[in-house]
Amino acid sequence: MRFRPLLALVLAFCLTFVAAPSSVSASGERGNSKFADIVNTGKANDCPSVAAGSDGSINLDGSLKEICMHPTEVYVKLPGTKRQKADFVPAKIISPRNNTTIEQVYGDLSGGKFTEKGGIDFQLITVLAPNGEEFPFVFSAKEMVVDSKSKSISPGAEFSGTTLTPSYRTGDFLDPKSRAKDTGVEYAQGLIALGGDDEELAKENIKRDLSGQGQITLSIESVNSDTEEFAGSFVAIQPSDNDLGSKEPVDVKIIGELYGQKS
Repeated sequence: MRFRPLLALVLAFCLTFVAAPSSVSASGERGNSKFADIVNTGKANDCPSVAAGSDGSINLDGSLKEICMHPTEVYVKLPGTKRQKADFVPAKIISPRNNTTIEQVYGDLSGGKFTEKGGIDFQLITVLAPNGEEFPFVFSAKEMVVDSKSKSISPGAEFSGTTLTPSYRTGDFLDPKSRAKDTGVEYAQGLIALGGDDEELAKENIKRDLSGQGQITLSIESVNSDTEEFAGSFVAIQPSDNDLGSKEPVDVKIIGELYGQKS
């Protein structure tokens, strides 16, 4: 009788080892090997692809989903000088480096017109220009409305239109002097005597939530009719951050990869 509790404990211990999955199978189920191949490589930032040369077509009625836009090149338009006019110059993405893609965007497609309805439709990006200046901006597909003169989604088709570029900062953002649009103080205490008469200081004191409008063109290069997928490239020109009205934005040109699917 005295050995029954001990035998029960030994039996339970053995059953635990028999029932537990092996370390190999657990690793396979969780996909650790795939994770190790992708983590910190930037591959998760890539869009799906369609085989080059796929020349199918998709009709222009219904809806689109899984739209993905991955920036591969960014240019900023720097002010001109006496010797050189204003022009776009290449810039380097410095933050975030592996999380710049717009994806899972969806919307309605009717008669060649696509209207965006939702998805992960914006990313906050900062780039470094050759002159050492940093330019934050919102890469956005919000409220994207694009039209095409083509009769179908097929190689060579283009969709052009506009997007909404929301403010880079929200109304709750506090600047170094605790000024904000919706919280904080209206102006720094040391500037009360000016009464807001100075235009430059007024821009810093009075925060405004200013959105902008971007221009975008989607170019279709490959289409798989069987899976109703398409791929190509995009070019977007959007304003940079205006720091809640205290700075003049510059134009930012974003070029990259495009992917989408018919619902």
